[in-house]
Amino acid sequence: MDGIILHDWAAFAIRWVHVITAIAWIGSSFYFIALDLSLRKAPGLPEKAHGEEWQVHGGGFYHITKYLVAPERLPEHLTWFKWESYSTWLSGAAMLMVLYWAQAELYLIDPAKVELSTWAAILISALSLGIGWVIYDRLCKSRLGENPTTLMLLLFALLVVMAWGYDQVFTGRAALLHLGAFTATIMTANVAMIIIPNQRIVVADLKAGRTPDPKYGKIAKLRSTHNNYLTLPVVFLMLSNHYPLAFASRYNWLIAALVFLMGVTIRHFFNTSHAGKPKPWWTWAATAALFLGIVWLSSLGTQRLEGEEAALTAREARLTADPHFEAVRDIVAGRCSMCHAAEPGWEGLATAPKRVVLETDAQIARHAREIFLQAGLTDAMPPGNVSYIEPEERATLRAWFDSAGRG
Repeated sequence: MDGIILHDWAAFAIRWVHVITAIAWIGSSFYFIALDLSLRKAPGLPEKAHGEEWQVHGGGFYHITKYLVAPERLPEHLTWFKWESYSTWLSGAAMLMVLYWAQAELYLIDPAKVELSTWAAILISALSLGIGWVIYDRLCKSRLGENPTTLMLLLFALLVVMAWGYDQVFTGRAALLHLGAFTATIMTANVAMIIIPNQRIVVADLKAGRTPDPKYGKIAKLRSTHNNYLTLPVVFLMLSNHYPLAFASRYNWLIAALVFLMGVTIRHFFNTSHAGKPKPWWTWAATAALFLGIVWLSSLGTQRLEGEEAALTAREARLTADPHFEAVRDIVAGRCSMCHAAEPGWEGLATAPKRVVLETDAQIARHAREIFLQAGLTDAMPPGNVSYIEPEERATLRAWFDSAGRG
């Protein structure tokens, strides 16, 4: 079977797994934070119990009791919540490899920013993801660990610096995606390196008949709270590659910074509500103001169009020299470039869809694979065939890519 088709379906399958596991992780994380905040003291609680909560769902009632350190006796059945996090990170890493590493020249490298070889770009991508965890973990284990507010401010500063740094090296699309992966790596490392190991220490102490040290639970709860506040910004960053006004804006790194602040205001509202305290309605106004700031920043201009100033690569030169290319150029100009232009002519479009511009030979060659998949092999483009591309024209696009675009 065609390798291009297999690659695209592999990317689809990995993305599907990533979305499913992310839903499971986010769902369990939000549930347990809400549960923890809603616990109440009540008469008759077992010894060492911190609080209880009654819930109704699915036609039944649930009575949940939390022990701040551990119960006197460890139950025979104990459910661990870890694989949701691990699977989300692993599937996300696989997506990064399949989409951004395997197609680095298209999605990762921006020659107008930094001239990088494919392997250099991949190395920077891989190594950068672990830097955040090392810095963040050391901050948490320092004296600052006793000052959660200062710690969160320093974490925010680290994320803003990384947002700016990624934008100096990679394409706008890759910069925001990597910032999301950078943050998600911190979150999963919290689970794998701190939360689960601390819980194992408590379980081992119970099995050995020792009284567990409460510090392990306190540390795990701090990291879990950090994860809770980072979740929504990560979701935004992972979806940002579908919205050029976010990733291709001149100030995309500032947009990312404001998104992290929006995550704080949104979660603060819900966390406070779950705790039974008066709802902080001001957070809605703050969130709206931050979002309007993002909209304004996106209107200040866009980044240089990806690849428009770069010299043709050997592959792109081969594509433009192919005998089919003149016909392909005419097809793209007549059927595609009214939308895929620096200034789209189609009413209602502020920017080219997914920031794919097809006005020059170099741009057409750079996006040859996407043209083949979207308009040659399938009829995904143009949407609803609004520009009336003919079957013979799709055949020409396929013949061009088969002749010069593979390899």
